[in-house]
Amino acid sequence: MRLADFLDYWAREQPDAEFAVQGGRRISYREAVTVTHRLANFLIAAGLGPGDRAAVVATNSIEYLLLYFAAAKTGVALVPVNYRLTPDEWAYILGDSGSRVLFAGTRHVDALHGIRDRLETVERLVVLDGPGRPGWEDSAVLTEGPDTPPECPVDEDGDVYQMYTSGTTGRPKGVLLTNRAVTANIVQVALALDNRPGERCLAALPLYHAGIVPTVFAPLSRGGSLWILESFDPRQAVRVLSEKGIGYTTLVPSMIQMCLVEVPDVSARRYPALRLVHYGASPIAEKTLQTAMETFGCDFAQSYGLTEATQGVTFLSPADHRRALAGERHLLLAAGRPAIATEVRVVDEDDAPVPAGTTGEVVVRGPQLMRGYWRLPEESAATLRGGWLHTGDIGTLDEEGYLFVSDRLKDVIVSGGENVYPRTVENVLFRHPAVADAAVIGVPDERWGETVKAVVVAKADAAPTEEEIIGFCRERLAGFQRPRSVDFAEALPRNPSGKVLKWLLRERYWPEGKRRVGGA
Repeated sequence: MRLADFLDYWAREQPDAEFAVQGGRRISYREAVTVTHRLANFLIAAGLGPGDRAAVVATNSIEYLLLYFAAAKTGVALVPVNYRLTPDEWAYILGDSGSRVLFAGTRHVDALHGIRDRLETVERLVVLDGPGRPGWEDSAVLTEGPDTPPECPVDEDGDVYQMYTSGTTGRPKGVLLTNRAVTANIVQVALALDNRPGERCLAALPLYHAGIVPTVFAPLSRGGSLWILESFDPRQAVRVLSEKGIGYTTLVPSMIQMCLVEVPDVSARRYPALRLVHYGASPIAEKTLQTAMETFGCDFAQSYGLTEATQGVTFLSPADHRRALAGERHLLLAAGRPAIATEVRVVDEDDAPVPAGTTGEVVVRGPQLMRGYWRLPEESAATLRGGWLHTGDIGTLDEEGYLFVSDRLKDVIVSGGENVYPRTVENVLFRHPAVADAAVIGVPDERWGETVKAVVVAKADAAPTEEEIIGFCRERLAGFQRPRSVDFAEALPRNPSGKVLKWLLRERYWPEGKRRVGGA
């Protein structure tokens, strides 16, 4: 199966049904196919075909969404680029991918034009949503081609898009995702989240985000529609969830937190059509999850995944959340159980499976795995060794098959020979009434190798002290787990997925970034 097959099927079955809404604009499935064919024929006329790359730097739009389908119809791999990155980072990704055509949103054209001389592989520059300018083609060129289906054979094992990792520990890597992997994960997501025909989904995450692509394609695979926000704003998101008949949405935990604390009437509103909020991409504080479930009055589901597995690996279902609320509260800390046709193991340093309840590295096998990293054969082989994707995450499996992810392998703190999992400490910090946000890192110590440091963002009306925070943790954590020091910050550095950039927090404490200790 190929990505575009979903669109073509529903355009045949329900041509006049709503496909997407953005602002005051609405298009049907029939119109979506027409635009997709024009975009696809533009790519072919530009000389692109199977194996080539076309990149996009833009905020969310209907055209951005349709670029995925258009590229899929030609065998061209789309390279969605994080528009929040710096121009230097754009230049690296565009050069590394070898993209030959670059689509850009109007607001990003000037910054991209400033690095034009560094984009050696880019042959054509196209404004996605507005008039052209010197060196850039007008978006009108995208609608001038024929609206007939392109005559281009597309292999389901060919790359459909090339998603770059977030680069939290170094240069981002291009993850190669095939039609086969992406469509498998779309089906896995749709099944796990019970996407329903005709249901309207709020697309609030950016369309370059690995976590959103399968979760917005999943409702489309069932003939649903998307309400697209150009970019996330908590007040706008809450209003749309309340007033626009949204049945389902995907948010990252930081977005949920913003909705709860930055929208004054969030708890006074009603959400009559809202069936499910799906969250993932980073850990969520238990208190935040409990408040969100009470506020929105709908089911919640979580997924755990990574770019190298398209998106979803495990799912914590609405039924699991209900079990947790009924008394099995430990399930709120779980990442769920494997998606259909997916195997998850926890292994030791020799890749041997460990018993239930034992900590080790999480490895995954299933149809949604990447083909490899772009032009990095050794890293690809190491990450996919033995046919299993080695996630670099630390976790355990319980007797029921629920996965509990402790931390990233690289973030584990080794203090006096004991492994400290930052998330364990962070969960305690979030229970302090004066703490709005928190992260835990290891800092160098002559005696213990590393000690635990908490970086805390206080609530607006609070002023906790270091002694107060340490005392709070002393009552709730083992001695080796307790923070030995506390820094206060106005905000934590995060990437667009909501993940805290702990390497930035560690940077000032480790000379030249030379953190040598780790754990498993």
